[in-house]
Amino acid sequence: MKPSKSLCLYFQIHQPTRLRLYRFFDIGKDSHYYDDFTNRTILRRVAEQCYLPMNRLLLDLINANKGAFKVAFSISGSALEQFDRYAPEVIESFRRLADTGCAEFLCETYYHSLASLACPAEFRHQVLKHKAAIEHYFGVTPVTFRNTELIYSDAIGESVYELGFKTMLTEGARHILGWRSPDFIYSNDRQEDLKILLRNYKLSDDIAFRFSNKGWSEWPLTSDKYLTWLKNDIRDKGDVINLFMDYETFGEHQSASTGIFDFMRYLPQAVIDDGTFRFATPSEAAAAHKPVSSLEVLEPISWADEERDVTAWLGNELQQEAYNKLYGLYEKVALINDPALFNDFGHLQESDHFYYMCTKFFSDGEVHKYFNPYDTPYEAFINYMNVLSDFIIRVNEEYSTTNAKFAVPNAANDAESASVAPAETVKPAPKARKTAARTASAAKKAPAKKPAAEKPAKAVKKPAAKRRKTE
Repeated sequence: MKPSKSLCLYFQIHQPTRLRLYRFFDIGKDSHYYDDFTNRTILRRVAEQCYLPMNRLLLDLINANKGAFKVAFSISGSALEQFDRYAPEVIESFRRLADTGCAEFLCETYYHSLASLACPAEFRHQVLKHKAAIEHYFGVTPVTFRNTELIYSDAIGESVYELGFKTMLTEGARHILGWRSPDFIYSNDRQEDLKILLRNYKLSDDIAFRFSNKGWSEWPLTSDKYLTWLKNDIRDKGDVINLFMDYETFGEHQSASTGIFDFMRYLPQAVIDDGTFRFATPSEAAAAHKPVSSLEVLEPISWADEERDVTAWLGNELQQEAYNKLYGLYEKVALINDPALFNDFGHLQESDHFYYMCTKFFSDGEVHKYFNPYDTPYEAFINYMNVLSDFIIRVNEEYSTTNAKFAVPNAANDAESASVAPAETVKPAPKARKTAARTASAAKKAPAKKPAAEKPAKAVKKPAAKRRKTE
């Protein structure tokens, strides 16, 4: 008799395109924005500590269990570009996993962006670009969608369904579920044919956050103990447990010395021998189980912080100022249609840039610091806005040239004759929480000023056992 319960393991892989220290006096003179040395150094380190050894381990587990063990990945386009540039052997190792047929590759926004909140046309562009990249690198067509930071709402889900996806991943947020369990399949409230898989954040965070914490009452965590928790969580009240976490959990956030690789080595066999669960990819889990009800999500949710909303990226005036100025350029960038501008526009959308500007305090604020190459959110804002100021100059210059090409000689209304109907109207940033906005108000006009200190931004700090969001 086959197990009736499913266990879904999904790993997010993303590396931001980090910005170099960009001073006020660089604006209009130097349009190379990226810290190539830091990007390469970090990518190579994480490849050696996480991606390559973990891919070898998963391949061994798949082969040893003859297809009974399965996993899923979502790799951002920004990460794929860095693999291609700095560590092509990582792509080859993922190809070997794809060839087994036991690893599903998901679709997401190419630049790991917040486009789903701002601009439907740019969102569609990035989704299709990422889909093409997955087909190019791994020879498979993604059928399941995972949005940046698991951001989801009814409207976003409806848009994803219109792009051809029938399954989507998001967070099992308590304020959305109420008394319901994340261990069931749900459907989109506007489009019942879109199935929703919810992250079981407690069981996911036991591995991603707490595994190496010697102060945790359950330390050390063993595969047998964890299997008991899985069985207790789903007993008579669920169909599928979704364990979603950053792939960097293994070897980077939780170092090899903690035993994280050994834990992962023995867990699949313990699960298979027990017989309660069968491993399934997201698309397989969605096909095996019917939705128990629709899930109404009017405002966007995510897997970040206690609030499980989008305030980690758009919760203060600094973030909203940067977000609105950036996406306000969409129509001009689309009209110009220059590959170099489009590429910079995409990388400036990466959610990490906005995350660095977060001004949250208490436990969430400490988590944000672990992943921040800047000393303060205000430094992150100033550096980003200096870069954006230069980008705006480039866009406006190219836009003027483009308009001139379309201008009608001797026409009374040259500007009108050269105009193109806008593809979309950029939505303003979601309303910030008042407390966070108030803490940031003093720096709102900072981009027009020279940074107070011109010391280089520090390299990204290696995180401690605790992580920012688990992705």
